[in-house]
Amino acid sequence: MTEAKLAVNFFVALFALIDPIGNVPLFAAATLGAAAAGRRMVAVYIGLFVAAFLIFFFFTGVGLLAFFGISMPAFRIAGGVILFILGLDMLRDDFTTMFADAAEGVEGQSARVYARKRFERLIVPFAMPLLIGPGAISTVIIYAAEAKPFGWAGLGLGVAVISAVSLVMVAVFWAAPLISRILGRIGMSIVVRVLGLILCALAVQFVLIGVGDATRGLVRPDAQTPYATAK
Repeated sequence: MTEAKLAVNFFVALFALIDPIGNVPLFAAATLGAAAAGRRMVAVYIGLFVAAFLIFFFFTGVGLLAFFGISMPAFRIAGGVILFILGLDMLRDDFTTMFADAAEGVEGQSARVYARKRFERLIVPFAMPLLIGPGAISTVIIYAAEAKPFGWAGLGLGVAVISAVSLVMVAVFWAAPLISRILGRIGMSIVVRVLGLILCALAVQFVLIGVGDATRGLVRPDAQTPYATAK
């Protein structure tokens, strides 16, 4: 595999797993009522966090998880549990109100202060594990191993790909106001509820895969990867 092909594959896989386009309605709901400057700065903070976190795992690999004695299946199950709780909040329409206290006094504070407060609330569960989930982390670890034969050029290419994905994610989140205007408050509430149901199902899928990886024969293969095994 050439460096160019590795970079393209890495970018496509990581972008699909982070899925910034699919998470635009959630970002718009979480920053509802914020000024444009504050919303853009929140997106920048999230982008920097995602880039720094994934680059850290790109260089450390499974070493950090091994240091704490955490297996990838355990990490996947834990991420699934957190996502399931978030999905339930979205189904109850609590997602748009769980950040309401952070939005108080937006007019009287600077965009930087607002962005910092809102970012602190969005680290978990939005930035992680919704954006940075077990899938994204494992993908970064796998591509880091494939980039090692290329030496420092491969490592630099991996960092560039992660940075590019994070930059595109920030640009996509900057378009959140357009989504909000198109859908309106009622439309946003409907979208958040539908995504909550999907997120609950995705969380259960994370747990099934984690349990299947940690056990032998407890979870059927078609339950872990239904569409890959379906004929």
